[in-house]
Amino acid sequence: MMRRFTALLMLSPLACAGPTASTTPEAAVPTVPALPAAAPADSAAPAALPRYTAAEFHQTTRVRGTSFSADETRILITSDVTGVPNVYAQPVAGGAAVPLTQSTTVANRALSYFPNDDRFLFSADGGGDELAHIYVGEAGKAPIDITPGEKLVARFGDWSGDRKSFWISTNERDAQSFDIYVVDVATLKRRMLFKNEGGVLPSAVDPTLRYVAVDKPVDNADSNIYVIDTTARKPNPVLITSHEGKVEHAAHEFSRDGKVLYYSTNAHSEWQQIWTYDLASKQHAAAATADWDVLWLGFSENRKYRTVVTNEDARGVVRLSETATNTPVTIPNLPGGSIGGSRFSRSETKLAFYLATDRTPSDLYLFDIPTGRLNKLTSNLNAAIDAEELVNAEIVRFRSYDGLEVPNVLWKPREASANRKTPVILYIHGGPGGQTWASYRPTIQYLVNHGYGVLAVNNRGSSGYGKTFNHLDDRRHGEADLDDCVAAKRYLQTLDWVDKDKIGIMGASYGGYMTLAALAFRPQEFVVGVDVFGVANWIRTLESIPPWWDAFRNALYTEVGDPKADRERLERVSPLIHANRIQSPLLVIQGANDPRVLQAESDEIVAAVKANGVPVEYVIFDDEGHGFAKRENNIVADEAIKRFLDQHLRG
Repeated sequence: MMRRFTALLMLSPLACAGPTASTTPEAAVPTVPALPAAAPADSAAPAALPRYTAAEFHQTTRVRGTSFSADETRILITSDVTGVPNVYAQPVAGGAAVPLTQSTTVANRALSYFPNDDRFLFSADGGGDELAHIYVGEAGKAPIDITPGEKLVARFGDWSGDRKSFWISTNERDAQSFDIYVVDVATLKRRMLFKNEGGVLPSAVDPTLRYVAVDKPVDNADSNIYVIDTTARKPNPVLITSHEGKVEHAAHEFSRDGKVLYYSTNAHSEWQQIWTYDLASKQHAAAATADWDVLWLGFSENRKYRTVVTNEDARGVVRLSETATNTPVTIPNLPGGSIGGSRFSRSETKLAFYLATDRTPSDLYLFDIPTGRLNKLTSNLNAAIDAEELVNAEIVRFRSYDGLEVPNVLWKPREASANRKTPVILYIHGGPGGQTWASYRPTIQYLVNHGYGVLAVNNRGSSGYGKTFNHLDDRRHGEADLDDCVAAKRYLQTLDWVDKDKIGIMGASYGGYMTLAALAFRPQEFVVGVDVFGVANWIRTLESIPPWWDAFRNALYTEVGDPKADRERLERVSPLIHANRIQSPLLVIQGANDPRVLQAESDEIVAAVKANGVPVEYVIFDDEGHGFAKRENNIVADEAIKRFLDQHLRG
């Protein structure tokens, strides 16, 4: 997927939940199809419904990772079953995962098994500060930090074709630039393959270790790919994506023989597509296209099979086929839901992937291709929760203030009806260019289970709906996108089950900014606001971009604004500068180690709102960064949110 710079204000991977194909409803909006999970009107009193605690929802386990062991009997995963993410070996035959790391404080995240032995790679940072190091783990031995040093960020790339080495990138030499190093499997010694002189992002290395592909952002809608031949006497970058106008490009990976580069682009459509570049002929060709964004194209070891992942109306779809004939391979007895994170074993006989339904979190599945057997390896929903008592997400659309159709994800409480109206929260995603998917989210299901409707607004500027829609809020944040949120409130007020006088707004990261903007710039619209890691002062945030995001700086300035050239506008849309307008009760949640949205943002907005005499609550987590890694902190935050909403929204 095109890695847009707007990930700067997204939450960390394990902090968010994230994907059956859906078709776009007709333009006759606003209408809401009936929710399959919702109870018929007046069929059950609220007291008859089971109410689950935040702890019960967050005792749901979060699992990621699909790297097969050398003998293909285990899969390397990250699991937070203990409350802190650690690395585990999940047997492909089923059964309990075996712990490989046992941290009680810092999150350890699985990267990959070694190809020919039982060693494994994992990463860990300093409690959410994003200064991640890469470690080699081995049973019975202390982990080895192969990226020692201070104030550096290290990222794992991939294995060489002969599996005798792997490549990583780090910014240890220059905080603003990532160099590429090749690490020898036997000795763990490394050598520099590519010295980054700045302004580019290392993205792919061919399996022969000859060619390197780098991405160079121009702005938030325009980027290029360069290929470097590291064996040349003067290894100069060669532009392979010459184009006119604004076009996004991002390198994915090289073919196993190193002759072809796979990359994503929206040059030929509103949608992201996967194309190829032949290094010898210098020809480009389409590899995977759809009427939605193609997020990923993956092949098995010898290209016998391929998977294509698409984002279809906020749900993830994976299609498996035989490469030579393009014949679809059916996975039997597959539950409906969103699929992602797929990977083949080296033998090409197994496919591991994750599937989440609206009411259950992502579970790891193993598909044995020759026999056609499908095994569910995890059951991550807390057994104390009955999934049938939760609700499905519904894709709905409304016309905004200027007639633009805005897509959303709606969760309706089971007890809600015209006779039992309920309060509703607008939920705004991170980004700015993020998207809320229709998938299981413990915080949302917790609130809905306790009688709050939730409408996740994919306002203009969100990804997943074409490049035109994606850029409709460029340099209009806090204005055009905020007006979509106000229009979302008007839409909710047309629904007979919504208490039209009890609508609040909440969000994390960019969504936290939108919450603060709503309370400051539309002070009469929303009864309450919940800001999680949100930007209060754009000028400070833009001036304090972490150095490892420097290559995205121009892109971010194009999207949001230059803190010098656009200072007047940024002051106009920074809630902190206009905090005297905030009159609605506010809850602020912040991670002390957040390198993207500094704690000062939250400290100052809390003090300013208190000065207004407005109820404001503040929760700080000393051991979190930009998002939650630890279960206990998630529980504390959700309990605080519910108490706050019960007091100030439900009343």
